Amino acid sequence: MNKRYIAIGIIIILVLGLLFVPKILSKEDKKVKFKVLDSSEIPEKIKEILPKYLSEERAITCRLGNEIYVLVTRGEKKTGGYSVDVDKIIMEEKGKDGFDLVVYAKFKDPDANEIVTQGFTYPFTIVKTNLDKMPESIRLEVDYVE
Repeated sequence: MNKRYIAIGIIIILVLGLLFVPKILSKEDKKVKFKVLDSSEIPEKIKEILPKYLSEERAITCRLGNEIYVLVTRGEKKTGGYSVDVDKIIMEEKGKDGFDLVVYAKFKDPDANEIVTQGFTYPFTIVKTNLDKMPESIRLEVDYVE
């Protein structure tokens, strides 16, 4: 009878260990939920600061009230046909209360035979996140798609 209880206890400890130890030992990165904004949904304050960053290729965060937005810009392009899409945003835990963001974006360039607007363009996208505090830093990872 005692051996049975010991065996059951060992099995329970092993199962609990298999479930919880990997989560404790690994720094599990979390996906950040976000919504891509249409031009009509972009807050006026962001429209005001956006021109400062359009000529650079980067990702930045912006807090307006309780909302946190991520802006991804491609820089100045000599023609139209360029685009930027946010694929995913990952929160990397950093210390007790801090975290960094990694923004994975897909950049698309115009096809060589495509008819495009002739003139300078500044491709960008803005997303509204479910974050409640600002990251310590943000990094842009780009994947070029055809």
